Amino acid sequence: MKELFRRFACTVADSVGTPSAFAIGLALIFVWGITGPVFHFSDTWQLVINTGTTIITFLMVFLIQNTQNRDAKTMQIKLDELLRAVKEARTKLVDLENAPDEVVEEFREEFSNLRKAVDEHAEPQPR
Repeated sequence: MKELFRRFACTVADSVGTPSAFAIGLALIFVWGITGPVFHFSDTWQLVINTGTTIITFLMVFLIQNTQNRDAKTMQIKLDELLRAVKEARTKLVDLENAPDEVVEEFREEFSNLRKAVDEHAEPQPR
């Protein structure tokens, strides 16, 4: 079931992120808009678009979040492998995404200070 959902979520996320899918959505809104006078801009006419977009949005949140979570996990694994493979790299940075917030903040501060030190000693670059 998990694998089936993963494949479905990836397929849907890839499909809805295309210009064609955007054009289809735009066309549906256009069709809905021009049918307004036919239905006298009734409450039911408005309810159709509101209900449809709410349901689609609700379901898409879960599908897209699934693909984003998977992408983030695979990216972390790849970065961890690079840290492991580079001799000078600090391997204590591996799995940092699961460290307590305080530890993450310490590293963020360290790298921020490193950047400031580099900026102070760097020659101005022509623009």
